[in-house]
Amino acid sequence: MAIVHNVEIVWDELMDAFTSGQSDRVYFLDRYTGEIFFVPATLEDDEVWRQMDTGRDRFLEIPRFDYGVERQFMSGFIGAIQDSGLRSILDGSLAGKKPYGNINEILPFFPDEEERLTAMKDDFFASRVKNWLEENNLFTVDTEAMLSSRM
Repeated sequence: MAIVHNVEIVWDELMDAFTSGQSDRVYFLDRYTGEIFFVPATLEDDEVWRQMDTGRDRFLEIPRFDYGVERQFMSGFIGAIQDSGLRSILDGSLAGKKPYGNINEILPFFPDEEERLTAMKDDFFASRVKNWLEENNLFTVDTEAMLSSRM
């Protein structure tokens, strides 16, 4: 049976690491202290990478942000929009067609849909983080209560 580590992890920092689109950083969670930190992906210090590799039981690499998953998520969100005109605009934006703008620039004109997207993203990422914590034996009853109160 795996050991469950009970550490305090700052939820907002963990969410920031999971949602970071910065490919020049590799985020880690120190399983013993709960600290979240990053190492520049281009760092050429072999000793640092060796420590991260040999300390896998302590330093957990936080999965990189997956743009493919986000595209699928956004496609599902757009497909569920009732307003066919807005759905068409957002489809064009997601496909990168001109003259459509960025989805984040369009949705503020549709506050109900923007709020729905924010809630869906929060749920999606919270679920992803929860699964990752469980897989790494860091999920506790306190985490469940925290997740419930954040949603």
